[in-house]
Amino acid sequence: MKSLKLVLLPGLKVKKASNHQMIITQKFIDGVFEYQKYWPGSIVVLIEEDEGLNKNLDNRLINVDELPFDIEIINFDSIPERQELHENSVFLSSTSFRHNQISKVCKSHNIPCIYITEYSLKTRMQIINATTQNPILRLRRYVWQILQEFKQRKAIAIANGVQCNGVPTYKAYQKITPNPCLYFDTRITEDMIVSPANLATRTDQCLEKKPLRLLFSGRLIKMKGADHLILVAENLKKLGVKFEMFICGDGELKETMQQQIELRGLSDSIKMLGVLEFKTELVPFVQKNVDLFICCHRQGDPSCTYLETMSCGVPIVGYDNEAFVGVVHHSQAGWFVKMNRPDLLAGKIAELNQNREAIVAESYQSLEFAKQHTFEKTFQRRIAHIQEIAAIREDFVS
Repeated sequence: MKSLKLVLLPGLKVKKASNHQMIITQKFIDGVFEYQKYWPGSIVVLIEEDEGLNKNLDNRLINVDELPFDIEIINFDSIPERQELHENSVFLSSTSFRHNQISKVCKSHNIPCIYITEYSLKTRMQIINATTQNPILRLRRYVWQILQEFKQRKAIAIANGVQCNGVPTYKAYQKITPNPCLYFDTRITEDMIVSPANLATRTDQCLEKKPLRLLFSGRLIKMKGADHLILVAENLKKLGVKFEMFICGDGELKETMQQQIELRGLSDSIKMLGVLEFKTELVPFVQKNVDLFICCHRQGDPSCTYLETMSCGVPIVGYDNEAFVGVVHHSQAGWFVKMNRPDLLAGKIAELNQNREAIVAESYQSLEFAKQHTFEKTFQRRIAHIQEIAAIREDFVS
């Protein structure tokens, strides 16, 4: 197969700082570097500009001239006229209303197109529920998302394949495309997996019946259920469970949560640690100090949190959003309860507190699953999927 240019069209936008600098999430840049490790041709990133600045916790100022791949800010409406991009290319595009025309453009130029999906329609509706108070505005957003889903399905059906981050969109789209691929997103590399010695030490500590060590990490927003952590802690107190809860992250609920911790007399049990640097601070802390991760996510966002936590040998107990349920079923590790029921979540934690052996067993089961879905292995599978589709297309055209 001839060398092809991989053209990436992410759903995120960037803030332009100067002609040579932009603010972008580090996670995305890390991902492009990983594509580059395994893709035999050149890589081009086409991205749209955002006048504002998003609130990703890992935003970085980068100099585009220092990157080993091309990155260009464009308007996606101009892509049909960009003939130079269409020569010997394969397009890998996120799904969004701005990207629905991409597969049609690619088909007209006989080049492969693959979409990346993350949020199912159900998840997008759940996000609206968690973030929109005005009922009229909420209804308008429901209708817009339903119409968007029709357009998105049509675009995916035209494309040559789809890569689904998490089970929800895989279930939704696998039958409308000839080449579906399921993967689980993570930033954990092989060298970051918890060591057998550290896992053995921590699980031995878990069996000593000391206060149960609980963790939440992520954005402190309603969509992630951060406000329910206080309710879970309050219910655990009522149930007589001795515990330590660590909350890592930042967001719009931070001050309210701090106030509620004080008002409800939970300062002795909850510690808010702020934003920890992922590789050097957060991961080592979780590997050494956490027995259970609490996931109050109110929607089926295929969060990196799941696999990253499991790679630390830490099992997850959470709400039954469709993404987490998919992870539990595939990994056979973790526990879920009914959505928006912090009392049930506390009840499950109390039950596990009395059965520490189950926590330890699920710690090892979680780790085994994460080992099969490291950052490197996930990208190798995804690149192989792209190459297979490109080869099929090349054979068809020739």
